[in-house]
Amino acid sequence: MTDVVTFGETMAALRGGGPLRLGGSLTLSVAGAESNVAIGLARLGHAVRWIGRIGDDEPGALVRRTLRAEAVDTRAAIDPRRRTGLLLRENRVANIVRVQYYRDDSAGGAITADDVLPGLAEPPKILHVTGITPALGAAAAGSVRTAITHARTRGALVSLDVNYRSRLWTSATARETLRPLLGEVDILFASEDELPLVAADPGADPASAAEQLRSDGVREVVVKRGSAGADSYTAEGVTSVPARAVTVVDVVGAGDAFVSGYLSAVLDGADAVRRLERAAICGAFAVAHDGDWEGLPRRDELHLLDASDGTTYR
Repeated sequence: MTDVVTFGETMAALRGGGPLRLGGSLTLSVAGAESNVAIGLARLGHAVRWIGRIGDDEPGALVRRTLRAEAVDTRAAIDPRRRTGLLLRENRVANIVRVQYYRDDSAGGAITADDVLPGLAEPPKILHVTGITPALGAAAAGSVRTAITHARTRGALVSLDVNYRSRLWTSATARETLRPLLGEVDILFASEDELPLVAADPGADPASAAEQLRSDGVREVVVKRGSAGADSYTAEGVTSVPARAVTVVDVVGAGDAFVSGYLSAVLDGADAVRRLERAAICGAFAVAHDGDWEGLPRRDELHLLDASDGTTYR
């Protein structure tokens, strides 16, 4: 059985070291919230499948090649009429990152339920989706609704990361789209500022919002608080862990890394504390390295953050 299936748009990513308008060199990689999670889980030893739609172009080939090299089972529909999306990112001030997207009429945004359902023919243990995909358009939103219902009725856990993108849709539209999904979501991830998008009372404090979400049927509500740590709300109560202290290099992708660690621990049957601890470790690895996913740890590296500064393994 596949441990986790996820789907969404993965784009070619060009990264500059400074302001793009000044020119200079760029590095080419790939980026996408769902594929970041897939890579993180695969590095931790889980069987993961990513489903998407890419263009019949070189960036699309890069997406396939990168995910396959990371041991992710890649099910990509090739769209001959649309191009693979592109993003440009610049480190504008210290660890402040600015991202520009070129995804209008992209292949990834045209994903449909017909692309996704064949990859769910054998249900996984977990289906993971994000709020980015339904923001891409009506067909993409339909694919999320259909996939959740399909997976849930076949016994899979459903994981949803709100992952709000204000450039893609308004908060009101996000709320109208995401709240109806909650009755079929087992694990919900949200930052504190995303909770109002999905809680019954948008003005509720984080603890009250999480309990409202549990009343809506969500089994576990996981609140990501960045450098302040994270909390989980379950039937057993509230669990909190601090963030791991590391030198921050690049904050992009930290939330996806956190999700990959948490879902990995869920698959391992870990308790609430260990789920959050592994999530925090993976988030720390992500922010301590350039790139959305490049610094994610393997399972045999999870202990490295416990070593004292200056430790050298020989």
